[in-house]
Amino acid sequence: MHKIPSSSSLGPGGLDLTPSFFKAIQNTSPPSPTKRHTKISVIGVGNVGMAIAQTILTQDLVDELALVDANSNKLQGEMLDLQHAAAFLPRTKIQASLDYSVTAGSDLCIVTAGARQIPGESRLNLLQRNVTMFKSIIPPLAKYSPEAILLIVSNPVDVLSYIAWKLSGFPANRVIGSGTNLDSSRFRFLIADHLDVSAQDVQAYIVGEHGDSSVALWSSISVGGVPILSFLERQQIAYEKETLEKIHKEVVESAYEVISLKGYTSWAIGYSVASLARTILRNQRRIHPVSVLATSFYGINEGEVFLSLPAQLGRTGVLGVTNVHLSDEEIQQLRNSAKTIMEVQGQLGI
Repeated sequence: MHKIPSSSSLGPGGLDLTPSFFKAIQNTSPPSPTKRHTKISVIGVGNVGMAIAQTILTQDLVDELALVDANSNKLQGEMLDLQHAAAFLPRTKIQASLDYSVTAGSDLCIVTAGARQIPGESRLNLLQRNVTMFKSIIPPLAKYSPEAILLIVSNPVDVLSYIAWKLSGFPANRVIGSGTNLDSSRFRFLIADHLDVSAQDVQAYIVGEHGDSSVALWSSISVGGVPILSFLERQQIAYEKETLEKIHKEVVESAYEVISLKGYTSWAIGYSVASLARTILRNQRRIHPVSVLATSFYGINEGEVFLSLPAQLGRTGVLGVTNVHLSDEEIQQLRNSAKTIMEVQGQLGI
């Protein structure tokens, strides 16, 4: 498939009408060398990839968007569909190609591509196929954009973030998994719903594996600056641990519920990843629970593993991990979560 960029070229031979259409004013200076041209590449144009691309475009986060996929017709169709919305969107150059050279010079590469599970296929075999796929995705991304940040969205995101780190040769701060950023948003929504407040006023994190062994940090939850559990204790308001566990279980199962109802998840992950892109590219230094190299944190010392921790993000990727106080029980749960991920890595022979 030929690469079809948005451009000002018209007619046979690609006649450039810009010099004829516009007349330069006198005594102008050349463009500032400090002016940044921001580029994001999205690998995989399925439901998740396109929800991310669409959200990035509507939020005016980039000057250039590149799409890559193995399905030529789907890829070209999605590109054209976005280009045709140009009159309603901030000006963005949109390109698409089967060839990874289209991603050259990217600031951020977002990987959503992944193998579909075959009926009856084991989770391990599916993971092995995804690892094989990553071997054809990550090296060319690193080749064409050696200074980029890799943002992995494909599942299982923690293991694949580790794989991407190893395949790319990038420093650990420039490989990030979307991790539990969305899980934490679901968590905040459920707590806000229980208390009838805005989710934006709820500070709450899910950490660890993006999956069944994730950990809800109940000890650090606050609403409007008020620590919830200590407030309940001071007010002598009784609560049952089973209630807290039920809310966490809803978080873990919420994606499955959406998939059972509409067949896939897309919009929430689209907004989640766009929020990460905004924080990174605009150097907002916000804290997000994302999958990072977690070795040496909270007693995780048995090997190299990626899992979600509250991390400060900026233009160079991971700036640091927030020193959130965890209870002894939460620390043990986090270590167990790390062990779960490392067992899967062990099965892969890595």
